[in-house]
Amino acid sequence: LMGKENQLSAMEVDDPKSTNSDQIAPKFSINVLQLLKSAQMQHGLRHGDYTRYRRYCTARLRRLYKSLKFTHGRGKYAKRTITEANVTEVRFLHVILYSAERAWSHAMEKRQLPNGPNASQRIYLIGRLRKAVKWASLFSQLCATKADSRTSLEAEAYESYMKGSLLFEQDQNWDVALKHFKSARAVYEELGKYGDLDNQVLCRERVEELEPSIRYCLHKIGQSNLQASELLNIGDMEGPALDLFKAKLEAAMAEARSQQAASMTEFRWLGHRFPISNAKTRVAILKGSAESVKDDLNGLDKAVSAVLGERTIERNLLLVKVAKSKLAKRNDDKNEKVTKPEELVRLYDLLLQNTSDLSDLVSSGRDQKSEEVSFAEECSCKTLAFRAERCFYVAKSYSVAGKRAEAYALYCRARSLAEDALRKLQTLDGNNKTMIKELEVLSNECRSNSCIEHALGIMEEKRTQENISEGISNISLTGVERSEKFLLEKLDVYESAVGDSNVKSAPRIAQFPPAFQAIARNPIVLDLAYNTIEFPSIENRMKKDKRAKGGFISRIFG
Repeated sequence: LMGKENQLSAMEVDDPKSTNSDQIAPKFSINVLQLLKSAQMQHGLRHGDYTRYRRYCTARLRRLYKSLKFTHGRGKYAKRTITEANVTEVRFLHVILYSAERAWSHAMEKRQLPNGPNASQRIYLIGRLRKAVKWASLFSQLCATKADSRTSLEAEAYESYMKGSLLFEQDQNWDVALKHFKSARAVYEELGKYGDLDNQVLCRERVEELEPSIRYCLHKIGQSNLQASELLNIGDMEGPALDLFKAKLEAAMAEARSQQAASMTEFRWLGHRFPISNAKTRVAILKGSAESVKDDLNGLDKAVSAVLGERTIERNLLLVKVAKSKLAKRNDDKNEKVTKPEELVRLYDLLLQNTSDLSDLVSSGRDQKSEEVSFAEECSCKTLAFRAERCFYVAKSYSVAGKRAEAYALYCRARSLAEDALRKLQTLDGNNKTMIKELEVLSNECRSNSCIEHALGIMEEKRTQENISEGISNISLTGVERSEKFLLEKLDVYESAVGDSNVKSAPRIAQFPPAFQAIARNPIVLDLAYNTIEFPSIENRMKKDKRAKGGFISRIFG
């Protein structure tokens, strides 16, 4: 009996149709995160183009259905579902994964509309996220039985992320969303400890992308000390998993502004306190702009206008810095637009106007406090400094034009203004080290440039005298002036025919138009003998008119 049992068991093992062999099914392996990250970066999500990625997922699904011969009929659509029995190769799992990605990318495409999704579009967006959750759940279920343990873990993390994203968009069940995000984070933290280096880096990046969403969920359920203003630092991160979070960020900041406006009752400026009674005005001030709507807000309007003037001066100073850098390297980069000194003169004109308006605004109105007096003195010092800078670049424009005397006088004037501004700034209290250093540099440049212009002026004057003497030497005693030769006439002499670059004179290369030259002409023949020749008579050769011999009747009847 024992021999028969052993023989029967051996037959069951060798039988390919036995139940034990059916239980041993192949386990598929998919590196889900690496597959999705590669597809997203190569097909649009590197630049946030969800439309392109959705089209890629659609095309990928079409190719998978065709290669698997799992199409849905011709003409009329026939639904075919993927079950555990259908999954005979790994491409069936790819179909479910890319279906989830297509639904998710379609939802994110609606989220990125210019003015945000309206009510109907938001309903459609949430519907697509629900579809993505449905496909992700099916993917996780099939991977649990058809894939290896690592793929199953990644599928569970993917499902948790999709469920958390749906609740995140619905603005509800923040504790459940937090649970899903934490579950996904835990899986990726564990998977990041194993595998090759590329996989570890991808898992760590995914953990960092999930962290802001987790912190935001904690903030919404009140389990975090995170301030709403600190959310801006989180929003600086990049990644597809953060796009839903960034959409919520602006709403959170608007809520934070409203809460801060509720506690804001006054606006301080240069020692003055201006009461704010209008809630909308408080919120407007927190955003950076305000307007005077009542007579009792005149002081507040003055303060806000002064702050706006200071910001305008800062902006123009930044433009001056950029123009100066371009002017300094204009000879290095020939493709870049050339910056002329006149552009800096125009910018300093704007700065002088801004400083004058700001000084008038501060010095007008009510009794001035010590802060306002010191602010007005600082404005006057800035005016002197801007005048010195403007005069310096006016001198540069004259120097480029070759006007040495005017440039020399303007450099001396700019140096005088810079020294006056330095003396005033040194008497003021405050942190003016940057402006003092800039004025010292300006004074030194004015001195060096004035010396250069003085030397160039003397050289050009001497050269002018030489040209005059050369011109006099070209005058001949016979009254015929000897003009300067052209380049083509003196090729054997090494002399420049272009002239000085600072003097606007035409180069003498060749004479144009060319001078007239005498050329030989065909002789003129005059027939002088024609009028003195007597020609013979030829009347006998002429035909006579018969009608002239007849009378009147013959002339009538022919």
